[in-house]
Amino acid sequence: MEIYLKVLKDNYVNFNGRARRKEFWMFQLFLIIITTICIVLDNILGTVIAMDAGPFGLIVSPYGWLYFLCVIFHFLPSLALLVRRLHDVGKSGWWYFIVFIPIVNFWLLYLLCRDGDHGENSYGNNPKA
Repeated sequence: MEIYLKVLKDNYVNFNGRARRKEFWMFQLFLIIITTICIVLDNILGTVIAMDAGPFGLIVSPYGWLYFLCVIFHFLPSLALLVRRLHDVGKSGWWYFIVFIPIVNFWLLYLLCRDGDHGENSYGNNPKA
């Protein structure tokens, strides 16, 4: 939990430097837990997003306002952490856009699971050191 809070407090929109595998995956784990809690609370409280689409009727989102606010709040820290994780394996943050290429986007998952560069690289010192 302290890793999750550290990312939010100290590195909210910090796109510089490097992030360890542990930092990235622990943040993702807590983000999944928190978004799941928000979805459950939205369903219990009945706070769904609905809009009138005129002749198409009422469109109701399966998610509610708590989930929506959670996603908005975590978007920038998640993106910044992903960029710093890519920096740890020696890649530019622009490699994130590989996610939009079908099949090839598994390369991004490989990069996120790979151990970081040992020693210093062009993005900073090794965070493990």
